Amino acid sequence: MAIKSTIFKANLSIADIDHNYYADHNLTLARHPSETDDRMMVRLVALALNAWKLQDLCNGDGTLGFGIGLSDPDDPDVHITDYTGQKRLWIEVGQPDEKPITKACNKSDHMLVYPFHHSSHIWWKGLEGKLARQSKLEVHYIDAEVAQQLGSLAERSMQLQATIQEGQLTLSSNLGTVFVEPVRWK
Repeated sequence: MAIKSTIFKANLSIADIDHNYYADHNLTLARHPSETDDRMMVRLVALALNAWKLQDLCNGDGTLGFGIGLSDPDDPDVHITDYTGQKRLWIEVGQPDEKPITKACNKSDHMLVYPFHHSSHIWWKGLEGKLARQSKLEVHYIDAEVAQQLGSLAERSMQLQATIQEGQLTLSSNLGTVFVEPVRWK
């Protein structure tokens, strides 16, 4: 019998001062049995950092949410989809291979990757030249120690506040505060 995903609920209040975006999001995150708390929380951070694009890419007429997750490699970790079904923004967390990145770039208007592991620098050096011509692709590194701190905020029911100012995200809960400043590699 397969182990089922663990369900997490998050009430996320976003104050994105950089993009004049202020909203509350009630989110459900399904954490696959093989997914760590660190990875799940990086998915949540990726959503918070890009939530403002719902208005920018779809004039508010679309959906912002999590994909099916690790159980379906053809589905993004986070996405913005317009009402025609077009993926306007495709976000992957971790270190995907070249082929899925290229496929996602072809299926969407914009594609972002958020690597967060200690070995991410090695992963990127191996792919950087191969993906140089992907104009839709952006890669933003989140420090591995910061990802671990994010994992320590994970709980089954979360009340989170995300403030984004000058490119830095401050994520706070009753368990503490983590400062996230992604570094753009591409």
